[in-house]
Amino acid sequence: MRLVHRAISVLAALLLPAALSSASLPDSGGTADGVSLAGQLLVAAPAMGDPRFYHAVILMVRHDHNGALGIIINRPVAEHSIADLLNGLGDKGAPVEGSVQIFAGGPVEPAIGFIVHSADYHRPETIDIDGSVAVTSSAAVLRDIALKHGPSKSLIAFGYAGWGPGQLEAELADHAWFAIPEDAKLVFEEAREKLWEEALARRGRDL
Repeated sequence: MRLVHRAISVLAALLLPAALSSASLPDSGGTADGVSLAGQLLVAAPAMGDPRFYHAVILMVRHDHNGALGIIINRPVAEHSIADLLNGLGDKGAPVEGSVQIFAGGPVEPAIGFIVHSADYHRPETIDIDGSVAVTSSAAVLRDIALKHGPSKSLIAFGYAGWGPGQLEAELADHAWFAIPEDAKLVFEEAREKLWEEALARRGRDL
């Protein structure tokens, strides 16, 4: 798993210029039964058999009749200076300081970048998830973060977890996952190595 994480980190760094400028999210809509997990945290069950999602905690961004999309928030892989990232994007603005942690957001399209952040920041392309957490896919966020004009809390992830129509529902029925209410503290503040255990402790019932 560590080798996979390092590979994703290297790929993300190499492909960042295309990633943050081209990433997009599907439109939201209801599921067939009207129940959507968008805005909740999807937590891997202890018996999760897929090594890609072992102890994963996923922020659900979209869940509708077309499928589901989420971002793993407890897989940090590398730290990069914001200046180097902006330079790779061709940003010719004034030099900036600081660095950001890069996360492996999931096994699907690891070259696509997402910035998960607090809802106190908004751009035209920002997608509000639940009023307290949002997602923006724009390199401009990096400069705003460096200049202290960005969101108060954020994390940058490459790749995502995706499910086709009915696929997530089937996995939930098999008790591979359970869901808990989204909590900004869990998303941004809880130590990543403890996040799965903390989320597990909040488990109410199997879905």
